[in-house]
Amino acid sequence: MTDTIHIIGGGLAGSEAAWQLAEAGLKVRISEMRGGGDSTPAHDSDQLAEMVCSNSFRSDDADNNAVGLLHQEMRRLGSLIMRCADATRVPAGSALAVDRDSFAARVTAALDAHPNVTVVRERVDALPDHPCIIATGPLTGSALAEAIAAETGKDALAFFDAIAPIVHGDSIDMSVAWKAARWGKGGDDYINCPLTREQYEAFVAALNDGEKTEFKEWEKDTPYFEGCMPVEVMAERGPLTLRFGPLKGVGLDDPRTGRWPYACVQLRQDNASGTLWNMVGFQTKLKHAEQVRIFRTIPGLENAEFARLGGIHRNSFIRSPDLLDRQLRLKRRPNVRFAGQITGCEGYVESASIGLMAARFTAAEARGETLAPPPNTTALGALLGHITGDANAETFQPMNVNFGLMPPLPERFRKADRKKAYTDRARAAFADWVAETGQQACAVAA
Repeated sequence: MTDTIHIIGGGLAGSEAAWQLAEAGLKVRISEMRGGGDSTPAHDSDQLAEMVCSNSFRSDDADNNAVGLLHQEMRRLGSLIMRCADATRVPAGSALAVDRDSFAARVTAALDAHPNVTVVRERVDALPDHPCIIATGPLTGSALAEAIAAETGKDALAFFDAIAPIVHGDSIDMSVAWKAARWGKGGDDYINCPLTREQYEAFVAALNDGEKTEFKEWEKDTPYFEGCMPVEVMAERGPLTLRFGPLKGVGLDDPRTGRWPYACVQLRQDNASGTLWNMVGFQTKLKHAEQVRIFRTIPGLENAEFARLGGIHRNSFIRSPDLLDRQLRLKRRPNVRFAGQITGCEGYVESASIGLMAARFTAAEARGETLAPPPNTTALGALLGHITGDANAETFQPMNVNFGLMPPLPERFRKADRKKAYTDRARAAFADWVAETGQQACAVAA
């Protein structure tokens, strides 16, 4: 077996890959530049698996949601990321949200303690000649990004990813706001700030007029990822875009009126103690002073104190359908695998899941075997297939896992039953794949 597998990048994908390989009995070296004198525009710490944009892994509903199904499949394969997320979860209705500091600390501690893992704080600027997994994420260092581009002969694609502000809970006026989850699902998991029509229209106007971050010349043609659109960009698309998007008031009964508000800003708990709250859907490129001024016009947030203001950074990803084979290997250099957001998957759990599969492919190869990918009727298989050839390479853009990546159902179902039919089919296919390939969960608890 190969002596040591080199993982470049200690984010969620790299951390998951390291855990899976170490549990398979392989020695692992993680090269993480944070903590070694380098950082990124988005990270605050040198912890492994730091979550920078949100503290949510989104829906945990494995019966009716593709990302919830992905959670379930990863748990079955002993995912470190899912295990640590479950251990640090905070209230978020039917979603899986975590205390991000505790989550990163738990992942870091698990890997630091593993006898097969060595974490080295160093920057890697060139593609290695030995077996490696590149999981440097969307903020890959410029030298390594240039090396990847030089090797592949393809220019890296790019998009902007924006970060939502976080508010101190004790600065929210609860005489105006109230706690509830939409449609009563999840108890009092969100803080809701209601807006009347007049307040909403004034807020949209303020967003449109607010002073935004100006881009450098080379950034100006970079597209946004549709699933992480800045709030002011949504406002520019039309006066009602936000009302039917992140500010929708449906399913939220204001206890002071007994009615749904015209629009509503929701905040999601961001840490276990409930002192920090994330403004849902409020990723932004507004300048910091403008964020404070405009967001304090929201009822209940007039005196808001911000633990973190929103920001924006450039994310890069490779044209994976052209460059990678079905085992996530770089076609021109098969000793190199890619994993995580740099492959063009979007989302924390999606990133980690590709790290998981990159590791399992690598472990099988080290044993002289070839692991068949999960079928595309599963969440893991559908996402993996999308980035390794099923997507149109010319129009390739970052993608969250969704039922649209799976083959159509062979028979018609009522709309209310369709999602459950997808997940039932996926669970059966995943169970067959696990049995046929001998895959199993890691045995050692994190």
